[in-house]
Formats: sequence, structure tokens, C-alpha cells
Amino acid sequence: MLAAARATFESARIQTAPPPPARGRASSLPHVPPPDIAGRDPATGPNGLPVLQRLYDWTLSLAAHRRALPALALVSFTESSFFPIPPDVMLIPMVLAARARAYVIAAVCTLSSVLGGIAGYAIGFFVYENVGRPLLAFYGHAERFAGFQDRYNEWGLPIVFAAGLTPLPYKVFTIASGATGLGLVPFVAGSLVSRGLRFYAVAFLLRRYGPPIRTFIEGNLKVVATVFVVTLSAGFVILRYAI
Repeated sequence: MLAAARATFESARIQTAPPPPARGRASSLPHVPPPDIAGRDPATGPNGLPVLQRLYDWTLSLAAHRRALPALALVSFTESSFFPIPPDVMLIPMVLAARARAYVIAAVCTLSSVLGGIAGYAIGFFVYENVGRPLLAFYGHAERFAGFQDRYNEWGLPIVFAAGLTPLPYKVFTIASGATGLGLVPFVAGSLVSRGLRFYAVAFLLRRYGPPIRTFIEGNLKVVATVFVVTLSAGFVILRYAI
């Protein structure tokens, strides 16, 4: 598994590097850059610094580590409260390297993410002013959160579900849920379902179709998830005002 993970990591490094000048017939595989983190430029990071790119590369390198599964758990846990790199960066090469263990890897990723979400909830609930607000400000959501804070609990569960499944920064909503006093049980339930759907969907596709599906996952799966959540949210609104 270690040798396969290393080989997958080397393949991922090639994909994240700028493509060389074309000679003869161009490759049919598009260049896939690192994911845009919290709406920032993935090549430069905040304030024009390359720190997020280096952090992305370091996180990706953990997928080939001999303790990759605990490392995935740590990344998934911390990403739910403050770490900027999504666990998908490790999840994808790890599943490709050990497709028979795809659902075990997805389970570790899901449970760790939900536990990290509870930690983010605690940050918002207990130390919002000292820790939570600066984190929201770092990701550029402090003012936006202040604008809908009073209405957050009314729509809190659908918001948490959407954040857990889509490219929305999940950590922002874990902190916001604690800061507004959203019920812990619905928060955990929504997080478990949405994060599970997201990571198990990735694991299922990679396990079934292997490397050829990777480009689709990295480029299109988030769009599909966003459309699904928008449709589901519209259903919530219709039911709410039709009854």
C-alpha cells in the first residue's frame, strides 16, 4: 500500500505542476491546479504569499506516509475548525492506492471531520470573541456572519448540511453554529450526514472507476454537490411556506 501511495502521490505532483510545452500531439488530460481554498488564489495564498501552496503540497505528501490514515484523521479533524486544506487532498490518492479499503478511509475521514466540527462548535460557543471571530475574519466571513447572525438558527440545519457537502468552508459554519447556540444534536446529525455523503461519494467513485474518474471528481463533483444542495434547499423552502 505504501509503494502504491507513493506512486499516486508522484502522479498527483505531476498534475499540480504547470504542464510542459506541448511537443507533437497534446495530452488529453487537462491540468488540474490545487483547489481554491476559501475563495483565495491557490497559487499564492492570502496576501499574495505562497504559504497555502506549500501547505497544500505538504498535506498531499502525507498521503504517501506510512501513517497516512492517522494523518488523514488529523487533517480532516483540524480542517473542520481552522486548517485551510480540505481532506480530499489526501483522501483521493489514498483511495486510489488502496481501493479495497476505500470505505474504511472514507469512514475515518467522515468521523474525524465531524469530531473536528464539534471542536469548531466549541470554539464558537466558548471562545468566539478571542478565537472564533479572528478565524472568521481570516477566511473573510466575519462581516457576512454578523449580517445574518440573528437568522442563523432559523436556517441553521440546512446551512450546516450545505456547508458539509459543498465547497463552502465548513469550518466557518461549525464556528458560527456554536456562536449562535444552534442545537448540538441537530448540528452533529447534519454534519454526519453531509460529510458522510461527500466523502463516501468520492470513495465510491474512485473504488468503482479508479484513476480515470479522478479528473471528474477534482473538477466537477463539487459543482454536482452544489446543484444537489441548492435543489434540496429549495425543497425545504417550499415545504416551509406551503404548510
